Amino acid sequence: MPLRDHFHPPLENEASWEGFHGAWPTMIVIALGRKLPLGYAAEPRVHLGTYYEIDVGSYEKDMPARFAPEASVEEGGVATAIWAPPQPTLAVATDFPDQYEYEVLIYDTKHRRRLVAAVEIVSPANKGRPEHRRIFVAKCAALLRQQVCVAIVDLVTTRQFNLYGDLLDMIGHADPSLKPGPPPLYGAVCRLRREHDTPRLETWAHAFAIGQPLSTLPLWLADDLAVPLELESSYEETCRILRLD
Repeated sequence: MPLRDHFHPPLENEASWEGFHGAWPTMIVIALGRKLPLGYAAEPRVHLGTYYEIDVGSYEKDMPARFAPEASVEEGGVATAIWAPPQPTLAVATDFPDQYEYEVLIYDTKHRRRLVAAVEIVSPANKGRPEHRRIFVAKCAALLRQQVCVAIVDLVTTRQFNLYGDLLDMIGHADPSLKPGPPPLYGAVCRLRREHDTPRLETWAHAFAIGQPLSTLPLWLADDLAVPLELESSYEETCRILRLD
């Protein structure tokens, strides 16, 4: 079945792209569950900007007040001076950019749930302002440094940036397959492995097009172990469940 455009009419008028992006990671996990060897597990993650980052306050509330004096002066305790921190070197009004993350994480459960692969589904926010793109690319680069295989899947038709190309630019490389111009819709898998003590970057990139089926990409769990990331089957199952014809 063909790839749909989830960001323009007529499909945009029938269903939100957020609904599709929220459901697709679960379908990918279900598909990977049939392919992953024993000892590996996948789980979906959806993080909507800073709206859900409110857990720290509740943890702090439940912690004991470590710095309270054990007894007051009236009770015979010793008065202690309250430490006054120095003035900040910078104080400005700002707003950190929200990052919308739709991803699938694959863990090696034999080694303390070590993260071995991540499927990052690009959202419009990831391709928005320059700082959004830098944050997304920096996250992918950090995963690669930890020898986590990273798959980037981009179906966003409203913005023409290629974050896979930006990632390669950041680390000083270029993919000849992106010439003459990087495609706005694509899937790419990157991994960093050592060959004779030398880090070696390997990538697999495929351009996508509206009206065409999605490709199958290799998702690496170890240097010599990969499973197929079958995007087309999970994509179609998501569209079927959400009734996106």
